[in-house]
Amino acid sequence: MKMPSWLENAVFYEIYPQSFKDSNSDGIGDIKGMIQKLDHIRDLGCNAIWINPLFDSPFMDAGYDISNYYQVAPRYGTNDDLCEFFEEAHKRNIKVILDLVPGHTSLEHEWFKQSGKMEKNEYTDRYVWTNSCWEMPKGLNFINGMSERDGCCVTNYYSCQPALNYGFANPTESWQQSTEDEGPKATFEELKNIMRFWLGMGCDGFRVDMANSLVKNDEDSKATIGKWQEIRQFIDTEFPNSALVAEWGDPAKSIAGGFHMCFLLHFGDTYYNDMFHCDEPFFSADKRGSAKKFIETYKRNMLETNGEGLMCIPSGNHDMPRMAKYLDETQIKLAFSFIFAMPGAPFVYYGDEIGMRYLEGITSVEGGYGRTGSRSPMQWSDNTNAGFSCAPKSELYIPIDESDDRPTVQKQMTDDNSIMNEVRRLIKLRLDHKALQSSAKLEFVTDDYPLIIKRTCDDEEITIIINPSSEPVRVDDIDGEILYSVCKNATLKNGGCELDGCSTAFVKTK
Repeated sequence: MKMPSWLENAVFYEIYPQSFKDSNSDGIGDIKGMIQKLDHIRDLGCNAIWINPLFDSPFMDAGYDISNYYQVAPRYGTNDDLCEFFEEAHKRNIKVILDLVPGHTSLEHEWFKQSGKMEKNEYTDRYVWTNSCWEMPKGLNFINGMSERDGCCVTNYYSCQPALNYGFANPTESWQQSTEDEGPKATFEELKNIMRFWLGMGCDGFRVDMANSLVKNDEDSKATIGKWQEIRQFIDTEFPNSALVAEWGDPAKSIAGGFHMCFLLHFGDTYYNDMFHCDEPFFSADKRGSAKKFIETYKRNMLETNGEGLMCIPSGNHDMPRMAKYLDETQIKLAFSFIFAMPGAPFVYYGDEIGMRYLEGITSVEGGYGRTGSRSPMQWSDNTNAGFSCAPKSELYIPIDESDDRPTVQKQMTDDNSIMNEVRRLIKLRLDHKALQSSAKLEFVTDDYPLIIKRTCDDEEITIIINPSSEPVRVDDIDGEILYSVCKNATLKNGGCELDGCSTAFVKTK
């Protein structure tokens, strides 16, 4: 698989635009605000950005219900503003990928309105409809009674998200079209047009939402994989330096489909949560957690992908509780040492670099429900609304963390021991050493406390020893040079490496 060269040392920063920076005092983040804070992302060391959806939408699901793929939502700005963001990011040598939602739209999309009409038109088969409003087979979710058309429409997730029609791998009913029928083929061609439009505007690729959701009745995903392989051919031909990242949760399938990268997700069987997103994480000082299932699954995925593509580990994302819910400041630093030591392009969720907290029990906003507590406004300073917005507090998109000791960028900038400065140093270490970057070889030397990882590229070998336990450890047969240690100092002594409790050592062993 040919991969864009910039992914080799990419470190991503995820921006949730609603909550990042409000430039016009309406209580919600916007593109102008994102531009104002590009230097923060650059100074942190991140050289790539993933922006959650900012297309026109009724925002029943925070923008994952799109009403116009070709138009930026007015609350964020204009298409020109987004092009300016691309330009300003590129001036700082930062790549930008957009969030693409190919599997469904909102109910307010003009395609859906036309598809729901009784008279046949070019959008009649743009969505998946049954023959009757009473026909709702098991195994799929439907909406009905919302149009003059007699039928039920398949949904992909919430009832406000009708599924686009890419066909069925194995049609079993008269209303189920094949992937080669006219309607599914038209939908697929429009997907390419959407991607072509934004890549032409200056974006550097896409993170693809629910990438496995295209073709229905596709148990082995082969038909969906085939569709993404076609997309990959189109991308390689017209935009060969662009990246595709999959929200799939199955690296073997997504990478076979031509994606350059696949997230390790908080659902499915990746055991990613075992590391730092559960009540008994591996990064607990009393050794309550375990890395064994995670490592076993990671190794299996490495075999199944045959070394192709990248498996990416995020610090968190907009769909899960923040790591600060489970880890204290020291443990967060150690978790970041693991994230930046692993192959694949790491992702930093906005606010995780300062240890922002998960806000418990706040009212759901735009379909967030339990996820809403991870989407609160970025905390820039001690000013009004933590420097996020000059709007009245009552008008903020999501309530701010009101704690007196809430972390902020301003506070952590001047504290050498802050999480933010630790993240900055770890990113620099990664960018300075090819053995720590995306495609360098990985070996798990151990799968327990301490966790020992070996990374190798060309003539450089770096051994990373991560000791979340409060107990000091000694690892024998380690010789070389300590490049960096996290939280506490490590020493090389008598042919081994000695670490205090709750620390990480990066040792150049070749």
